Amino acid sequence: MTKGILIAGNPSLLFSALCAEAAKRTEKYAAARIPRYGEASPLDAPAKQISLDWNPPSPISARTLVLSMINKINRMDTVILACVPPVYRRVVEDFSPPDLDRFTDNNIKGWFFLVREVAAVFKARGSGALSFVLSEVNPGSRDEAPDLLGPPATAAFRSFAQGLLNSPLNGFCSTMGFSSSEPGEESAFAAYVFKTMEEEKRNSGKWHRHGKFGIFGR
Repeated sequence: MTKGILIAGNPSLLFSALCAEAAKRTEKYAAARIPRYGEASPLDAPAKQISLDWNPPSPISARTLVLSMINKINRMDTVILACVPPVYRRVVEDFSPPDLDRFTDNNIKGWFFLVREVAAVFKARGSGALSFVLSEVNPGSRDEAPDLLGPPATAAFRSFAQGLLNSPLNGFCSTMGFSSSEPGEESAFAAYVFKTMEEEKRNSGKWHRHGKFGIFGR
């Protein structure tokens, strides 16, 4: 049974599927959601889930999140970062500077601060597993206004993850990247992520893609 699981990311079907898969493998796990703008309180959590607060643009919040994880579950072995940026279909002149700042802070900057804290813990211990899980599903139709912010955030996450797969981080912990572009396959994708992580010696340092044309790593 997997121990010490932390799942962090955007509230989404993929995030929920990863949490459901974690619940099958452990007595309790921790989850931290990027807050939606204007959200007054977190949604009800599943029975096995310990919900932790996270303010992504704050490095102090990232450190507090990691410490809270360790204090409440007594260990942190596996960290899964799930990126599904929210969709904003607006013309460019309708975006305000605060909108852009908030989106960038939550969906680009926040990953750096959290990974820095996770890496420090794993390096001190000499082990750990860090996985980057990316949804590349393109919601909507061609008739709708383009999503101007989601694709850049997705590209930034992929680039950040790919850089870390090839970094010294992979020397003291298992690192993996995952992506899927198949809509409606969140549960299957989440199961694939956990199954692949369980074979970490063979799959560490690789990017793994899940899709209808096959499941493969690269």
